[in-house]
Amino acid sequence: MNTLPIDPILPDIGAALARSTGLVLQAPPGAGKTTRVPLALLEADWLAGRRILMLEPRRLAARTAASRMAASLHQQPGETVGWRIRFDSRVGPATRIEVVTEGILGRMLQDDPSLPGVGLVIFDEFHERSLHADLGLALALESQQGLRDDLKLLVMSATLDGGPVARLMGDVPVITSEGRAFPVATRFLSRPDPRRFADEVAAAVVRALAEEDGDVLVFLPGAGEIRRVETLLTGDPAAGGVVLAPLYGDLGQEAQDQAIRPSPDGRRKVVLATAIAETSLTIDGVRLVVDGGQMRVARFDPGSGMTRLVTLAASRASADQRRGRAGRQGPGVCYRLWSEAEDRALQPWTAPEILEADLAPLALDLAQWGVRDPASLAWLDPPPAAHLAQARDLLRELGALDGDLRITGHGRAMARLPMHPRLGHMVLKARSLGLAGLACDLAALLEERDVLRAGRGCRDGDIRLRVEALRTGEGFDPRHGLGIDRGALARARQSAREWRRRLGLKAGEQPGTPNDSGLLLAFAYPDRIARRRPGGEPRYAMANGRGAVFAAPEPLTAEEWLALAELDGDRREARIFLAAPLARAEIEDHFAAEIATVTRCEWDGRDEVVLARRQRHLWGLVLDDQPLRDADPAALAASMAAGIRAMGLACLPWTPDLERLRRRVAFIAALEPEAGWP
Repeated sequence: MNTLPIDPILPDIGAALARSTGLVLQAPPGAGKTTRVPLALLEADWLAGRRILMLEPRRLAARTAASRMAASLHQQPGETVGWRIRFDSRVGPATRIEVVTEGILGRMLQDDPSLPGVGLVIFDEFHERSLHADLGLALALESQQGLRDDLKLLVMSATLDGGPVARLMGDVPVITSEGRAFPVATRFLSRPDPRRFADEVAAAVVRALAEEDGDVLVFLPGAGEIRRVETLLTGDPAAGGVVLAPLYGDLGQEAQDQAIRPSPDGRRKVVLATAIAETSLTIDGVRLVVDGGQMRVARFDPGSGMTRLVTLAASRASADQRRGRAGRQGPGVCYRLWSEAEDRALQPWTAPEILEADLAPLALDLAQWGVRDPASLAWLDPPPAAHLAQARDLLRELGALDGDLRITGHGRAMARLPMHPRLGHMVLKARSLGLAGLACDLAALLEERDVLRAGRGCRDGDIRLRVEALRTGEGFDPRHGLGIDRGALARARQSAREWRRRLGLKAGEQPGTPNDSGLLLAFAYPDRIARRRPGGEPRYAMANGRGAVFAAPEPLTAEEWLALAELDGDRREARIFLAAPLARAEIEDHFAAEIATVTRCEWDGRDEVVLARRQRHLWGLVLDDQPLRDADPAALAASMAAGIRAMGLACLPWTPDLERLRRRVAFIAALEPEAGWP
């Protein structure tokens, strides 16, 4: 077994955990913490034969870490070391180390806060500060303090300042490992023109291939940029003979595994990756990194209740993580597509997810845990009050919380489904209507990358087409310009089957039809029930009071009523990506309790008249607006008085006699102000 920088301090880590309830381990990329530490602690006396849970931020990282540890023991995953991730597990009765994704720990704690049979929980790559990791640590600390004083907690990080974490955990020790295994040289290039980003990244890859030996790992912000750079390199003779391997979260497991394995025929390889490759992965053969310097993150707006994806410059911590990938197996080189001056100005850290994310899942987890005041838990960064308030408002709207923020029976049923609360509510409502099979299909489609690919100028955001593709597969007759993304379709089908299994549905049970999709989407996104605005533009008003628009006319723009599933979250007018038609009768039948009738009697300054109308509202959306012929006389008089005040007394039809009377009254009022003259 090769020696790694972490090896000399492994005895110190075990000794520190023997003396303390927890430990913070700071170890730079390449130190070997992910695969060495759990194995070194397996036979510790204080562990007493119990299991180790190790949290990884991504499924690929969890599978890879477990596989490498199992291989070092000359075993298969599922023996001493295994993994437990969404829709997949490799554990057995003899498994002592379980590598899990972060959401799994939260569910284990919710099911039994004492974590029976577990002696150590390791939070790997904690510097990523995912929402699940922050919540998992908060819940684990409370469990440790209230139920399990023998439970050990170990937080491991490559770039995070360990001091604040150690204080949060009760002033536990901090141990620091030596640096990366091999030196990495840094070469700065100019920052790309945003309009030619893919071209300049591709040029940097060609340069790296020409100047150095070894495989190349390229960091790009998203799958779209990966596809564009892949196309450019495929057509460049300078990259001829090189294996191009995309690597991103929505990619299938086999394709991900292929990207991190060496090329079978010994050819050089270029891995085109998102941030999925920043941490916990050693990609065999890589000694060159080309860093495009960008990252894509989700930003939630509590005002609109929508999330949008933004592309930002990578932080210092993220850039250092990426650079470290080049020094895992030998001396490496990192090409950075920005200058040294720009390098010095990088933000030190990526913002924690808890400060930017949709907190509806967190709010439901807190309610299930019995927490109404989040300050009662230990956080490095507490959830923002505005984000949490919006999340709780949504959960009340969905029936998951009562007026006192306590979880309801419906909320507990939602929490048992490992999906966003909106989708959990949709699935449960659908089951009561005999449409659970369709709800499983919709949930799978909404959690996956779009299964249809649109040609240039051929966009169609009707989710019913996706349901047809999911169900009919090879027999799907695509509309003009639309094709099927086979990889995304396969993953969506797998998810749909898993959701059916969890609900106890047999194949073909409660199928519903694609035309029922609008109603189910309305259950998930009641605030996004939308009505077309008057006029020729494809613009819609939503129940949350916001506006939405199609970028160009498409078949759905002929519909008066829509349920909107996917939007870009623009603060002014959100762009619609996925939706389904909704019948007015469905709104009346299923949202009757939310429809309010109000009478409005007010002065119209434009036409200088009093308007009296009766309106029916679904939250901020007007369903009906009719003249009110029996308006309250007092309300009419008050509205008229408001209009007169706005226009001034000169608007009244004064006769000479009335004008003289008004001047006399004004004179007396000035002389005797205490008399109360008008």
